[in-house]
Amino acid sequence: MARDPRQKEDYLGPLRRLLTGVVLLILLAVFVVWRVDSPRVERFRAAVVDRFVPSLDWMMVPVTGTINLVTDFRSYQRLAEQNRDLRRELQTMKAWKEAALQLEQENAKLRDLNKVSLDPKLTYITGIVLADSGSPFRQSVLLNVGARDGIVDGWAAMDGIGLVGRIAGVGQETSRVILLSDTSSTIPITIQPSGQLAILAGDNTLAPPIEFLEDPDQVRPGDRVVSSGDGDVFPPDLLVGQVVLGSDRRLRVRLTADFERLEFLRVLRNQGRETITDTGSLIESSQPSFELMGPNPETDETQANSDG
Repeated sequence: MARDPRQKEDYLGPLRRLLTGVVLLILLAVFVVWRVDSPRVERFRAAVVDRFVPSLDWMMVPVTGTINLVTDFRSYQRLAEQNRDLRRELQTMKAWKEAALQLEQENAKLRDLNKVSLDPKLTYITGIVLADSGSPFRQSVLLNVGARDGIVDGWAAMDGIGLVGRIAGVGQETSRVILLSDTSSTIPITIQPSGQLAILAGDNTLAPPIEFLEDPDQVRPGDRVVSSGDGDVFPPDLLVGQVVLGSDRRLRVRLTADFERLEFLRVLRNQGRETITDTGSLIESSQPSFELMGPNPETDETQANSDG
């Protein structure tokens, strides 16, 4: 015989109403107990709290975890924003650092230029290196000074320490400097302290060889090399470098100038030595006259005619 489903509904309905009434009564009793102001009821409330609240901590774990998760997420957002700000500031600081390093290098170069001791008769023009040749077969740089600044072909160019090269090509606003390392560069030099004269011939290296040395036995590695001034190409006593012994057993000159970091060059105004064209003017014109001792046939004949 089939059971009537309505019987189950009739059973659950009164049970649901009974449970609802019991819950309401319990809540009402708790409300009344918590609202009654009595020492006994206070002790009862304290006993209930001590008994049940500690054992309900596990119920607060999900709530506490959720709150901590939200707090951590907000902290992560703030950290991400701070990280982005710090990255932007770091990029800005890197740019300022690069600018500071460049200014420091420029100041060091200018200080070196100011420390160079030159002949007081020599004046100079300081130019900025605009570009280099960019070729292994051509060693030269371009300066931002030219004919408008009075630059003349053949003038010497130095960095803050030593000789770099000579002017070879002048434009209105720029000029080109052939470096000592270029194959077309040959300059007369003096090796100190022996005083040996020689020629420094460029070979596209930073240690060009010494040619036409008078007495190699008097030259030692470490000797100081300066310009000799012969041929009126360069002013004398400009520092070039030091003598070294190359791997090919040839005497070479390690150039003092920093050819890998040329930024400022000092172009020396060299008007050349005084050229004497009228050598006779050096001899005094009023010379003492001397009469020849003895008879003079021409004088005697003239005197005889006047007497006759």
